[in-house]
Amino acid sequence: MPDAAAQPMLEARALSRRFGETLAVDAVSFQVRRGEILGFLGPNGAGKTTTLRMATGTLRPSAGEVRVAGLDVAAAPLEARRRLGYLPENAPLYDDMMVLDFLRHTAALREVPVPRRRAAIAAMVERCGLGEMLGKDIRQLSKGYRQRVGLAQAMIHDPDLLVLDEPTSGLDPNQIVEIRELVRELGRQKTVILSTHILPEVQATCDRIVIIADGRLVADDTPAALAVRGSGPLLRLVVRAPSGPAPDAEALRARLAAVPGVAAVLAAEGEGEGSLGLRVQADPGADPRAGLFAAVVGAGLVLIELHREAASLEDTFRRLTLGVAGAEGGRHG
Repeated sequence: MPDAAAQPMLEARALSRRFGETLAVDAVSFQVRRGEILGFLGPNGAGKTTTLRMATGTLRPSAGEVRVAGLDVAAAPLEARRRLGYLPENAPLYDDMMVLDFLRHTAALREVPVPRRRAAIAAMVERCGLGEMLGKDIRQLSKGYRQRVGLAQAMIHDPDLLVLDEPTSGLDPNQIVEIRELVRELGRQKTVILSTHILPEVQATCDRIVIIADGRLVADDTPAALAVRGSGPLLRLVVRAPSGPAPDAEALRARLAAVPGVAAVLAAEGEGEGSLGLRVQADPGADPRAGLFAAVVGAGLVLIELHREAASLEDTFRRLTLGVAGAEGGRHG
């Protein structure tokens, strides 16, 4: 018998999906370990939602398979779905039902044992902050509270795995913060797959990130590793002439570009009149700071600032997804 603790909570194996002649998802494979928060990223139209629908058993793949806690979703759909909760981007709610009635209905559909239903509903009401909404029709709720009800229906049967597709889509900034904090709390107790466009939140919250573009998996790594993937350090410099106007930008950029280990020199903001700011992209594995210092001093300038900027997941995301789209934009046509 395989060790259940070592078994992936979810495993997607070569998932593909066609819609007519369009190949929306192309042989995507990934795993989610128990207790892990996985960020699932991709640009619009990349195949994220289609992949998540296949992973949760709501859409049959054209090829490949999905296992949840070792169960084949296609062969044992009910048993697999008992172990997961799914919040689609547009939460499946009945507008003409009161919140309490909807939660009772969902608990019955999810086969929560009758002796435990009252406690299960009470736990979801407290966790999702729905206490003042129970007597209201769902149509009366704000978008933020509708998302809370959607989360409650996804969790009411206490699943081991939560799949959340754009849980903050369409919310205002205050609502985004509320749902984000709720998702963070859930991540301390459950295995979570989080699909979102908010990259800083993914970088701060997720243990691992999967990125797909044009229907294909293009990255699977930790946030820290992805932030620096395929590029060297990014350095910021601010220089000033000993006196007089700001230094000649073009001349200095050419001088710095010639330093070994420098891949590119870009313009940046300075620090007040007479200063010049630059951003230097280093080659992977290189540290040209000593050479940059010598080049600035050799040009007769004063180096006010030289520091390494934090790596950006956004830069890597754009490089990976735009690269695929640009190279293979017509692949599905």
